[in-house]
Amino acid sequence: MGDVKPGDVFGFCGANAVSHFINLVTYGIPWWGLSHVGIMGEHNDNLLLFESTTLTDLPCQIAGRPVAGVQAQHLAARIEHYPGKIWHYPLFRELYLNERYRLSEFLISNIGRPYDEIGAFRSGAVGFSYIESLFHEQNLQSIFCSELVAAAHTRVGLFVTDNYSKWNPNRLVRRERKLNILLKPRRVK
Repeated sequence: MGDVKPGDVFGFCGANAVSHFINLVTYGIPWWGLSHVGIMGEHNDNLLLFESTTLTDLPCQIAGRPVAGVQAQHLAARIEHYPGKIWHYPLFRELYLNERYRLSEFLISNIGRPYDEIGAFRSGAVGFSYIESLFHEQNLQSIFCSELVAAAHTRVGLFVTDNYSKWNPNRLVRRERKLNILLKPRRVK
């Protein structure tokens, strides 16, 4: 996949009950909407998929062991082992060198942070997540998938949000598509 670049987003739709539930509460379509997202970043001249998940046994390419939370994987291995559909959402442009450094520094600094189950739950339905964001400040002590992507795009300066902890996968990708940050997706699996 030679057209993948730092900052691109990959959206996942699992073929299990948890993914279907996530889609239902985030106004997605089971078997088609997004239940998980990851973002491309760089480490030691390698382009890796950074994500926050507890649902893979692949060893993190930076930590050198499986991680329950923020981790980095070779994209081809993640695609091969993922039991569901995957889409590539390219950024509207390539990142400038200083943006790539900021993105990589942010992603690498969060490797090993635990997965935020409660935050993921709070980001659920649209109205609920807005109410919750009034009472809970953004916090990266633990991180869920779309929170990682929203925070990364915010750190680079592509996305502006008052609270990156309120974004679930479906809503984040819809919003970034509407703002033309992400281009039309291409299904890769």
